[in-house]
Amino acid sequence: MKSDFAAAHLHLERACHYLRGDDETSSETRAALDPLIDAIVAAQYKRPPGEVLEFPRTAKRR
Repeated sequence: MKSDFAAAHLHLERACHYLRGDDETSSETRAALDPLIDAIVAAQYKRPPGEVLEFPRTAKRR
């Protein structure tokens, strides 16, 4: 089963939106969510390493 990083990102962003109060608990919770959102975004857009192909060495010097 694969993780749905896009959905997780959306829910964490919504959580920050719902915690928009000026109280200390809301501020601390938003601050705690920020690294999680960053990690989710990094995982969401991570690409597998590309395959490096070698070109054949058939060309000769003149």
